[in-house]
Amino acid sequence: MPTTRELPVPDGLAGERVDAALARLLGLTRTAVADLADAGGVRLDGRAVAKGDRLRAGAWLEVELPDPPSAAVPPPAELVEGLRVVHDDDDLVVVDKPVGVAAHPSPGWTGPTVVGGLAAAGYGVATSGAAERQGIVHRLDVGTSGLMVVAKSEYAYSRLKQAFRDRTVEKIYHALVQGHPDPLTGTIDAPIGRHPTADYKWAVVAGGKPSVTHYEVIEAFRGASLAEVHLETGRTHQIRVHFSALHHPCVGDLTYGADPTLATRLGLTRQWLHAVRLGFTHPGSEQWVEFTSDYPADLARALELVEAG
Repeated sequence: MPTTRELPVPDGLAGERVDAALARLLGLTRTAVADLADAGGVRLDGRAVAKGDRLRAGAWLEVELPDPPSAAVPPPAELVEGLRVVHDDDDLVVVDKPVGVAAHPSPGWTGPTVVGGLAAAGYGVATSGAAERQGIVHRLDVGTSGLMVVAKSEYAYSRLKQAFRDRTVEKIYHALVQGHPDPLTGTIDAPIGRHPTADYKWAVVAGGKPSVTHYEVIEAFRGASLAEVHLETGRTHQIRVHFSALHHPCVGDLTYGADPTLATRLGLTRQWLHAVRLGFTHPGSEQWVEFTSDYPADLARALELVEAG
């Protein structure tokens, strides 16, 4: 039986087409959303809408999602365009994940995954973990690009999972945020949990899980700042939620309150957020290893436009 998700239309998506908006909100492809709409599975304030209809701020969306494939039988592996292998050895593989790719299959996601891309390219990964996310020791959002490590051996899986639990992994991101955070260097220590009224979002809430983000503004521009961010914890959407709570959302992050006009001017269809550096003690050699990633083309271009004023 299909499941129904109900959610309000965020102000930042008012006026957008149904297929484009729901692709962002739910992590689906526009084609998948179009198919749902054609089947009558998307309703706005109780009325079925077509893929090209426009959303209204404050209206209530209902989306019928089909049941995900069985977790025991992952979908067929397909080569993933733009997924680049940065390092490969007997214990692990480090990849540079492009935007629009999930770490692993999940309910409602029909797009490409790191797990599937590696399998299609002939990389074997650890069998530890649930069937659909074997080898995965940490994740990046679909809309966030950058570095991920995937375990290939069972030993590496165990050691890397423990390293993430012990917070000994160095995870460095660059984020272009709206405005100028004050102070320019600081720590955001605020608990994160499910948003009280929107189940597709997370928020700073009393009783949430402890969440700590360290940041330093490395360059300030007119109306925006480029920050280097070090995650001490690894909650879902942590950087996005914490900067939104400071009223400095990541540029382009309409889900968490970013200015849609600025996103359009910069040509962004996702949050300006990139995992630029990843460091950890290699489970095999016991030596510290570190990897870096350049900004992808869409983020580099947006940064150039911000720098130009």
